[in-house]
Amino acid sequence: MHFHQGRDVVRAVDGVTFQIRSNQTFGLVGESGSGKSTLARAVLRLYEPTAGRVYFEGRDVRALSGRELRALRRKMQIVFQDPLASLNPMMSVGAIVGDALKIHRVGTKREREEEVGRLLDLVGVGRRLADTFPHEFSGGQQQRVAIARALALKPQFVICDEPVSSLDLSIQAQILNLLESLQERFGLAYLFISHDLKVVEHLSDVVGVMYLGKLVEVGPTEALYGRPRHPYTQILLSSAPRLDPDAQSERIILEGEVPSPIDPPTGCAFHPRCPYRMDRCSRETPQLTQVETGHQAACFLAEGGIE
Repeated sequence: MHFHQGRDVVRAVDGVTFQIRSNQTFGLVGESGSGKSTLARAVLRLYEPTAGRVYFEGRDVRALSGRELRALRRKMQIVFQDPLASLNPMMSVGAIVGDALKIHRVGTKREREEEVGRLLDLVGVGRRLADTFPHEFSGGQQQRVAIARALALKPQFVICDEPVSSLDLSIQAQILNLLESLQERFGLAYLFISHDLKVVEHLSDVVGVMYLGKLVEVGPTEALYGRPRHPYTQILLSSAPRLDPDAQSERIILEGEVPSPIDPPTGCAFHPRCPYRMDRCSRETPQLTQVETGHQAACFLAEGGIE
């Protein structure tokens, strides 16, 4: 996913490949500006990808248009970071949740109203509040409405783009529990984007780590958190807050700033900040390589492990 700024090209997402299975959560982590949200929007074609392919149920999403794309959009939905900003303030929550049903001509008016009530009950808002407007709700309630809207067309794949980052901790837990219960009930596949490494660890089956538009490590959650193979992943995990104040582990300090995607470093994009960098890191670009079953890392040292 490349953007043009005058004569410059911003490589927001570049050469990313991953797979999400039914009833699976793929967690995506990385610093701000790493390309996580851009990737999510490219998957849904909210941004038109510059190149590459996005397959859903064996069909290339980029090759679809018109009626075919419209039908596919029923199966792919998104929950945004800021619930209030994503909800139309001029519409009641019942109208917001039912809007997609109306656009896609699902059922009669009475059937749509009943489905909206069922969805509001399902997410814990309650059908009795269908005539209420978004600003009258708390942040947690607003995000529940956004989730109900995403479920209205019975999707199979939902992107959760920082869905709890703007909420209080106690409300975050409620929303995460809701997402888990909905996944179990409907067999949903999630792409879950977050800065919170603990949340991603709790919710995800597989985790991908992004840096400057590229995936630098991908693996099963237990393997990636237990034995990270890329220096950037190690640094992210070492900087995460610990619940046990007596836990002993060395913190790795990440120096420098994220390079500009307009003028990225040669070779490995992470090498200017990497404590393990070698001469070849500034000349050659490492590719994702399998280091264990299902576990990949883009680092020249990853095969032998970085201790």
